Amino acid sequence: MNIENFQNLDRIIHEKARMGIMALLAASTALTFTEIRDSLKMTDGNLSVQIRTLQQAGYVAVTKSYRQRRPCTTCALTAEGRQAFSQYIATLGKIIEQSKIS
Repeated sequence: MNIENFQNLDRIIHEKARMGIMALLAASTALTFTEIRDSLKMTDGNLSVQIRTLQQAGYVAVTKSYRQRRPCTTCALTAEGRQAFSQYIATLGKIIEQSKIS
């Protein structure tokens, strides 16, 4: 087994909640805060913290606007975020291949 693959996993993405956020956003152009929260069954506070971490890493872009006079926060993966998630998935694939039982 090549331990280097484990060491190459992006620690920012690897946390369970952030991996879920990244996976949802990778499958969409953009999602609202509410859509992400409801899909992942997260609290507002926890989701805010996780999105902020991904935003600070440059992986997620956050846009604040208004819809029908109500605040609306929309999140989308940045180009860097898509690249990082793609690399993360590829690394997981290598780990899975190495771990297959013959």
